[in-house]
Amino acid sequence: MDPALLAAALVAGIGLGSMYGLMALGFHVTYAVSGTVNFAQGSSMMLGAVLTYVFAQQMGWPAPLAIMLALALCALYGLLVERLAVRPFASRGSDAWLMATVALGIVLDNVVLFAWGKEPRSMPSPLATHPVELGGVGLGVYPLQLLIPCIGLALAAALHTLSRRTRWGTAMLAVVQNPAAARLMGIPVRRVVALAFALSTLFAGVAGVLIAPLFNVAADMGTLFGLKAFAVAILGGIGSAWGVMAAGLLFGAVEALITATLGSGYTQILSFALVIAALAWRPNGLFGRAEVKKV
Repeated sequence: MDPALLAAALVAGIGLGSMYGLMALGFHVTYAVSGTVNFAQGSSMMLGAVLTYVFAQQMGWPAPLAIMLALALCALYGLLVERLAVRPFASRGSDAWLMATVALGIVLDNVVLFAWGKEPRSMPSPLATHPVELGGVGLGVYPLQLLIPCIGLALAAALHTLSRRTRWGTAMLAVVQNPAAARLMGIPVRRVVALAFALSTLFAGVAGVLIAPLFNVAADMGTLFGLKAFAVAILGGIGSAWGVMAAGLLFGAVEALITATLGSGYTQILSFALVIAALAWRPNGLFGRAEVKKV
């Protein structure tokens, strides 16, 4: 295979893997705080892309304003997910939040489908118009595909700093370790958990905003992305922010290389088969650690 084409596929795969990593960070942050995850992450990503398209393309707002409002609404959606689909069940020790978050995501997908239509739409961006050239060789990758991994890694670093060096981060860690003790220490447990879900959907919204110019925007665009992001979260070790981000980059690169060398027909088969093999080898994820349980 032409080395230039292989390099282009690898760069594109790393960019796509950053999207998986961003969404997987959302799974990580809710799991780290409450032991629950938001299975509506794919819908949150779709919401970010659709709202950005509506505000920027249909309403003609400036792109920065459109993006900021779209992300704010994604964070608000995360608060609704926690309040309506997680808290009522988790507070009673029930695992029904698993199905409730899935159901809420399906509801959002169909509301958007009904209100916005099923026709996929493209969102133009100056960062996804002209491919870049390196060393005089046209790689066929856009500046946005080079920018996406930088944004993903920067957000992973910000999350790490938040959890380790800020008051809210310390509170989040205290909540997951011992909610009762955290409550006695004056930490608003419910507020911290709600914040974690807002961050979760915010990360997914960022992924949607970044991926929208590279893919068609549609009501069902988040379904497969959400599934892959959860696979990435488990593969990286859901308790590790850096682990899930690294797993996202790895998954995207492997997926792109499979597509470039064997064809898209083998992409899903081989990529998920490799995930199964990796988890059989490392059940706690490539970068995760086994939990120590007291008996």
